[in-house]
Parts: sequence; structure tokens; C-alpha cells
Amino acid sequence: MSENLRVVIYGVGPIGSLIVKLLSSRKGVELVGGVDVDPSKVGEDLGVVAGLGRGLGVKVVHDSASWNFLRSVKPDIVIISTGTYLDRIYPQIVRAVSAGANVISTSETLAYPWYRYPELSLMIDELAKKNKVRVIGTGVNPGFVFDALPAFLTSVSAEVRRIHVVRSLDASKRRYSFQKKYGLSLTPEEFEFKLRTGEISAHVGYAESIMLLGCILGVSIDRVEEGQEPIIAEEHLETQYFKISPGRVSGIHGWGVGYVNGAEFIRLDLLASVGREDYDEVLVEGNPTMRWRCETGVPGDIATASMVVNIIPRVLQAPPGLITMKDVMTPSAFLGDYRWFVGRT
Repeated sequence: MSENLRVVIYGVGPIGSLIVKLLSSRKGVELVGGVDVDPSKVGEDLGVVAGLGRGLGVKVVHDSASWNFLRSVKPDIVIISTGTYLDRIYPQIVRAVSAGANVISTSETLAYPWYRYPELSLMIDELAKKNKVRVIGTGVNPGFVFDALPAFLTSVSAEVRRIHVVRSLDASKRRYSFQKKYGLSLTPEEFEFKLRTGEISAHVGYAESIMLLGCILGVSIDRVEEGQEPIIAEEHLETQYFKISPGRVSGIHGWGVGYVNGAEFIRLDLLASVGREDYDEVLVEGNPTMRWRCETGVPGDIATASMVVNIIPRVLQAPPGLITMKDVMTPSAFLGDYRWFVGRT
């Protein structure tokens, strides 16, 4: 590697811009460019596009020119924050890895990609190992609240019988794109249709968090259930972007459940609606039984950007290939078979 860590930001939206701001003040980091599809950003200085209030002396190029660009600037890290679904960002990952760069992405389905995309996961793993780099998906959720955090809390557990995580969010405090994808102001019928057709997504990643948490704990998850339903306003509500009449959608209740030996082992509940209290809570039932609660809630955007930035050194120390938070995080309870480790040290 060069004296400074060379980083490209792939996707200069709200999260990508936050990551630029954080990295611009970190020692030993050199931002060498950005990639986006927005014509208004292409050709402009990355610092200006990200809202730094100053230029960084490097440009944003169009996605169509990314392959030649990545080969020419030779980044150590490419941070991809362009989409949720792995099949849609797969070409971007391939270009970055083929150029010899490690990849950190905020794609929710990349947090545990074997669940929805086993074939793509295998191909990414093989390509990353061939190029001696690492690929990981992380953020605030998946990546922390629903998986890495409860796993860490089990580090002092002699026995874990069940884990229940609740994330409660005031949707009115979130940016426009968040409120839109959660269906605010839609009728219940519109919400169901748009969720079914993929026009809105609300939260994605319940299953990924369950599978990741189970993997960290050494537990085999039998099956996963996940779903989302609208929360309906009972009075007039208003956000910066939407006016919500009674009977229309003010948020969602989403959930994921992971079963072990036919019994519920992991339950995740997300409650995000206008005016709701912000908090995160983790209940670990076992020996001992513990309840952890963050009264302010973990902020979404800055937490995601911070996770991406803070995890860079640990990713670089991990073995090449497609990895998860299991490969870079701090200790947790281990409920699997210790014989697996015999002869591996």
C-alpha cells in the first residue's frame, strides 16, 4: 500500500457524502475520487459534491467510466453506498475487486449475502481471494443494532436461550428518502401494493441480521420469518416532507424471527413511525438474563457512516475473501462445537 490509504467513494448520496466528511479529517487517508450516476455530480469536485464547503482536488466520474477510473487511481479501498440489493451492485463490486481494491459496502443484503444470493456470494468470495482483497457489507442495521451489538452483549453469557431486539425510531426525524421508502402518507392499500412490487422497501435485512447473529454465536438457524405492516395514523401528523391524514400510513412495524430446533431463538422488531420514541433495546434471556437500552436510539446515517470508516483497519487485517462482521468484530458468546477449532491454531 502507499503511504496514505487511498479511498474511492462509490455513490456520493447522503451516506457517501457523510463518509467523505468523516474520512477527510482522518490521518493517513487520501480520497482519490468518487463515482456516481447523477449528471449534476459528474465532473465536479468530490468535496464540493459531498458538501464539505471546499474542494479536495479530485473529481466524481460517471459509473460508466468507473472501470478505467479504478484501474488508473488504484485505490486500496472502495466504499460502495449505491444500493440495497446485492444483485444490483454486483457489477460495481466486481469492478472494484478486479482493480485490486478492498470493498466496504452499506448494502443491507451484503451483510450476510449467502441467505439471498448464494451463487453471487461464491463468485465474490473467489474473486476477492484471487485478488487478495476483502469484501464486506456493514452499517448501523444490519451491521450493528440487530446483530453485532446483541452478539457482543452475549460475551458475558454462560447460557443464551433467546435474544429479542427492539429498534424504535421517530420517522419524522429522518431524511426524505427514508420517509418515502417507509411509505409515509400512503393509504394502506397503496402501501401494500408498493411494498409487494418493490416500489418501496421499508427496512431490508431482518433475515440477514438473524443469520449473521446466529453465525457469530455458532448456532444453526432452522428457518427465518420476516414481514412488515403499516402503522396507521389516528390523527393528523406532519413531517418536513409529508402531511399524513388519519387512516394513512405513519410508519411501519417490521419483524424477523429466527428459529432453532423449532423454537424462537432470535426476534427482531422495528417500529418506525412519526412521533415515536427513539430507543434501542436488547434482551438476552439466559444465564445471566440482561437488558440493555439506549434511551436516545442509535442515529441511522451518522452511525452507518461511522461504522464504515471505523471498520477499515479491521477489514484490512482480515483474511481475503467475502467476509462479515463475524470476521472483524469483538468477542461474543460461542454456542457451537469447540471441536471445530482443534488443530486450527
